[in-house]
Amino acid sequence: MDRRIRVLIAKPGLDGHDRGAKVVARALRDAGMEVVYTGLRQTAEMIVSAAVQEDVDAVGLSVLSGAHMHYFQQVVEGLRQRGADDVLVFGGGIVPDKDVPELERLGVGRVFGPGASTDEVVAYLRQAVAARAER
Repeated sequence: MDRRIRVLIAKPGLDGHDRGAKVVARALRDAGMEVVYTGLRQTAEMIVSAAVQEDVDAVGLSVLSGAHMHYFQQVVEGLRQRGADDVLVFGGGIVPDKDVPELERLGVGRVFGPGASTDEVVAYLRQAVAARAER
């Protein structure tokens, strides 16, 4: 890519624990990416609007509340409805392994669980965004 990767990191719902999201945001920034962190208690609509407005390459959702299926689906669908279905959606948090195949079917690129390294997230985003740009 000829420009820096732009990533929006969001905390949907009522979950107030954002340490992991901030760690990932900082790691992405330190890796040379432009990062927009939306803060706590975002609705899917707010996240989609921010992603479109900021013209991001990827949206990362941090979900610890158990509402991952709802929020990932709403964000993916919202991006499609706004003509931004080229935006990569990925995430992290507490997501049961049994839910990952359904999230992938919905269009979520990858879900990072507890203990995933920030280097792994950086490498994934570089590869996935570059692959999307080639299409």
